[in-house]
Amino acid sequence: MRPYLMAEPALRRLELTITRRLDGLLQGEHLGLVPGPGSEPAESRPYQPGDDVRRMDWNVTARTNEPHVRDLVADRELEIWALLDATASMDFGTVAMEKRELALSALAAIGFLTQRTGNRIGVHLLHGGGVKALPARTGRPHLMALLQAAFALPRTQPGVSEPLIGVAADQLGRTARRRGLVVVVSDFLDPPPTWEQPLRALAARHQLLAVEVVDPRELSLPDVGILTLVDPETGRRREVATG
Repeated sequence: MRPYLMAEPALRRLELTITRRLDGLLQGEHLGLVPGPGSEPAESRPYQPGDDVRRMDWNVTARTNEPHVRDLVADRELEIWALLDATASMDFGTVAMEKRELALSALAAIGFLTQRTGNRIGVHLLHGGGVKALPARTGRPHLMALLQAAFALPRTQPGVSEPLIGVAADQLGRTARRRGLVVVVSDFLDPPPTWEQPLRALAARHQLLAVEVVDPRELSLPDVGILTLVDPETGRRREVATG
């Protein structure tokens, strides 16, 4: 039996049952970058350097004595991009599942929550072989194909050089040109300077959701005396006194 077929029942349990459908394809609930066909004014907010002065809300500005601009709600579909960390450190788990399985569940939950007519979702899979990019498309069959591809990724052998999460985030930023939702699912065990700035760059253009995946044993170790630990990414062993 193929591995992803065993995971499909678990992924299906994350789906939401729709009891009432809305009429229409585009509901106009996503922020637009510039005025265009189908765009309508949204709520006002204080002016920030770099905002388009053509969107100044002069009525609110006059009432508050503080510059305000009005955002736009665009009648368009949502584009979702996910970056899933499937490196060797995600193959660790001490309770009910490995971190890799928990990350896949998070990706599935995001996919099912955002899946609706017109919305597109694409995934960048970060693993030992590099970054595998799956294009953004619509439809439930495409979403299930993304989840199956993520589940079927081979495990990375110790000692194999892996790209950093920051490099993968930079690559995703070049791919996701249209403003949308970007979800990064990782344990973020790389040094913060390598991924902090790339994530800030993503957040400047997109709605960014960072999902940190941790295992309880990464936060605290039980007192079991001398414990032999193995780094899954380098294969190095070290004896640690847990007392």
